Amino acid sequence: MRRNIRWNISLILIASGLSIYYLLPTFQWCNMSQSERDIVSAWNTLSTSAKDRLSELCVLSKEKKKKMLALSQFTDEARKTSSLWLSMPKTEQKDIDPWCKLPIEDRDVLKKWSTVSTEERDKLTKKTKIANKVIKLGLDLRGGMHLVLEVEIPKLTEKDKEDQGKESKKNVVDQALEIIRNRVDKFGVSEPVIQRQGENRIVVQLPGLKDPQRAFELIGKTALLEFRLVDDVRLEAAKDGDVPDGYEILYDDENNSFLVKKEPEVTGEYLTNAYVDSNQGSSGMTRRMVVALQFNKTGARKFARATGGHVGEKLAIVLDGKVRSAPVIRTKIDGGSAIVEGNFSLQEAKDLAIVLRAGALPAPIKIIENRMVGPSLGRDSINKGVVASILGLILVVLFMATYYKLSGVIADIGLLGNILMMMGAMIAVSGTLTIPGIAGIILTIGMSVDSNVLIFERIREELRSGKTIKASIDAGYKKAFWTVVDSHVTTLITAWILFVFGTGPIKGFAVTLSIGIIISLFTAMVITKVIFDLRKEYTTLSI
Repeated sequence: MRRNIRWNISLILIASGLSIYYLLPTFQWCNMSQSERDIVSAWNTLSTSAKDRLSELCVLSKEKKKKMLALSQFTDEARKTSSLWLSMPKTEQKDIDPWCKLPIEDRDVLKKWSTVSTEERDKLTKKTKIANKVIKLGLDLRGGMHLVLEVEIPKLTEKDKEDQGKESKKNVVDQALEIIRNRVDKFGVSEPVIQRQGENRIVVQLPGLKDPQRAFELIGKTALLEFRLVDDVRLEAAKDGDVPDGYEILYDDENNSFLVKKEPEVTGEYLTNAYVDSNQGSSGMTRRMVVALQFNKTGARKFARATGGHVGEKLAIVLDGKVRSAPVIRTKIDGGSAIVEGNFSLQEAKDLAIVLRAGALPAPIKIIENRMVGPSLGRDSINKGVVASILGLILVVLFMATYYKLSGVIADIGLLGNILMMMGAMIAVSGTLTIPGIAGIILTIGMSVDSNVLIFERIREELRSGKTIKASIDAGYKKAFWTVVDSHVTTLITAWILFVFGTGPIKGFAVTLSIGIIISLFTAMVITKVIFDLRKEYTTLSI
C-alpha cells in the first residue's frame, strides 16, 4: 500500500512539475511590456542568416554604419559601381557587403535591435524563445480576420486544363491551399489557421491581424509573373482594332497601353527568390522600392536569351495581366537576376515579394465570407471568460467545502490540480484557447468534482453498512471507479465527434473538454485518493 502511495505521489509531482514548466512562459509573456513583445515578435520573423548579422552589426564603428546605410540605398549592381563603394578598402567592403544583401525588412528590424544596449539585448534575446511557448489564443479572443475562399476551377484557362491533364479538382484546391499557406507564413501572423472546407473552399483565420486590406491583396492575388516583349511600332494600329496575331493590348496602373506578345519569354515559375531592395531615383536622392528577382538555371538561360536577342526593345514585366513596368533592354542580362519596378511603398514591395516567392495560384479565388473580430471584443471576451471561470470555481469550492466539509476541501485540491494540469496540457499539445474553449474549462470544473461526488456518496453507503472508515474509503473508490470511467468515456466520445466534424471554435471547445475529461479522471481517482491514504488512522470522517 505504502509503495503505491509513493508511486502515485511521484506521478502527481511529475505531472504538476510539467504543467508549471509549460505554463511559465505564458506568465513571463504576460509580464512583458507591449514594446518588448513587439521587438521579440519582429525578431522571430527574421531568417537565421539575418539573426547572425546582428553581432556583426553591433561591433561596426559609427563611420562604417554611416557608409553602410548610404550604400543600402542602391541595388546590388549599382552599389558595386558607386564611387563610395570603390573608395572603400577591401576589408570595409567585406564587412558591409553581407548587410547590404539582406532584404530591407530584415535590415529595419536589425537596426532597431542594434540601438538596444548589450545588456538589454541579451535579456530580449532570451525572451524571444518565450514567444513560441505561450498559450495560443483563437481568433475570437485575439481578434483578427476569418475568410472563406472559393477556388474558381471553371475559370482555369484551356491551356491550364491541358497542362493538368487528369488532375482532379482536389489537387488544384490542395495546391492553392499550400500556396496560400506559404504566403500567410511570410505575412507575419502568428498561429494562422488554414484548412480545406468542402470540395473547393479554403478557410483562413488570421488572429491579431491589423490590416485586413493588405491580407485581401496578399491572399487573393493570383501572382502570375510574366516577361513579355513589347511592340511599339504597331501599337497605334492595334488601338484602332488591328491587333496582330499572337499579340494583345495590356495596361498599366496609369492606363497606358502596351502591345505585348501573348507568349511570355520567361515566367515566375522559374523564380528561386524574390526580395525587397531599393534603387536610386532619377534625382539621385529619392529612394525607390523595387523587388529583386533571382531565377534558376533554366530561367536564367531563358532570360539571357530574351534580353540578348532583343537589345533596344522593351520588355514588359506583367503581373496578373497588368503591366508593372516596361524598361528598354540595354544589354544582355546574364546571371539570372532582374528587378520589378513601380511606385511601390515598402509594404507593397514586401507583399509582392512574398506572393512571388510563394508562387502563382493554380486558379483564381474569390472571397465568399469575410468576418472581422476586433481586439477589444477579444479582450472583453477574455475578461468575461476569466470572471466566469473564477466565479464558477469559487462557487464549486464553497459548495464542496460546505456540503462535504474536509472531504470537500480534498476534492477542491484535486480541482485546482485539474485546472493547473489542464492549462499546462493545452500548451503542451499546442491547443488553441477559444471562447468555447473557456466554456469547456468551466464545464470541466463542474465535471471534475462530479466524480468526487459519486465517490463520496459511495463511501457514505459503505460507512452505513458498518465498515471501518479506511475500508469504506478503499471500497468507495474501487466500486465507483467504473461508474466514473463510463461517464468520462461517453463525454469523451462526444468531444471526439465535435473535434472531427466541427470547425474553428468548436474544435477549440472539443480539445479543451477532452483534455479536461482525461485530467479530471486522474485528479479524482489519484490525487484525492493519495490525500486520503496519507492519513494512517481515522477516528472520524467528515463527509
